[in-house]
Amino acid sequence: MINLGCAQVPTDRPHLADPEFDAHIARLLSFSIPLIGVEDLHQNKSDYIVFDTREEDEFRVSHIEGAQYLGYKNFDISRLENIPKDSNIVLYCSVGYRSEKVGEQLMAMGFTKVYNLYGSIFEWVNRGFEVVDNRGEPTRKIHTYKLDWSQWMGRSGMEKIW
Repeated sequence: MINLGCAQVPTDRPHLADPEFDAHIARLLSFSIPLIGVEDLHQNKSDYIVFDTREEDEFRVSHIEGAQYLGYKNFDISRLENIPKDSNIVLYCSVGYRSEKVGEQLMAMGFTKVYNLYGSIFEWVNRGFEVVDNRGEPTRKIHTYKLDWSQWMGRSGMEKIW
């Protein structure tokens, strides 16, 4: 995990498989909340509460197994009622922008251990990690948010939906 105190692009951020994707994300994010890499989350997932900050239709197509829907436009703090403020929370979306914005809100509400998954679900899938559908079954579908964002989904065999 990387903790940041300013909004500059950290040179020691988690490694992404595609350097162009990394450069794209580095331009999008303000790096206002700490980062966690997909490898770290994959190896230590039981240490975190994982929230998906995409829209519900994106979540239904596929999500990281065990992730809870939190939303972005439909963000509702009541979904966090039973979550202690000092819980280890990982947020993700498609590439990390929306999850960063939700993370900023959580930190402003007093949550103290909030992390943005660097590269988010795209990097998770690009690394070969499994996603599940709304029934909890493994799936080869991924919601890419928009057509032009699907270019960052490099894993072959995935069905891109937008």
